[in-house]
Amino acid sequence: MSAGPTQEFVVDVFARGCTSRAAFEDVTGRWPSLVLIALGEGSFRFNALRRKVDGVSEKMLAQTLQTLERDGMVTREVVTAIPPRVEYELTPMGAQVAEKLRALADLLEASALRVGVAQAEYDAR
Repeated sequence: MSAGPTQEFVVDVFARGCTSRAAFEDVTGRWPSLVLIALGEGSFRFNALRRKVDGVSEKMLAQTLQTLERDGMVTREVVTAIPPRVEYELTPMGAQVAEKLRALADLLEASALRVGVAQAEYDAR
């Protein structure tokens, strides 16, 4: 006797309902990627992180950190000092993701001249 239909747990980044796909979308945006790379250098307080990730608004940084914390990539620690402060750092999984993103950023930085030439050639057409 069957208890009814069951939902199969799918682990495939190409599958619409897969948790890994949602996390992939969460980390591959502009701000989340840059925040993860920055946190790969160590823990940051909110305003220091905002200065590091040039151009991110306070609201967007707060949303990004909440999303990354929800996905298990970042931890938020309230330090009870005077004045109290909040520090953000990577979890072990966040550190692994940040390492891969840093490698990609390094590749793109090293290729910046070629990218610029390709863009100029494309735009000239």
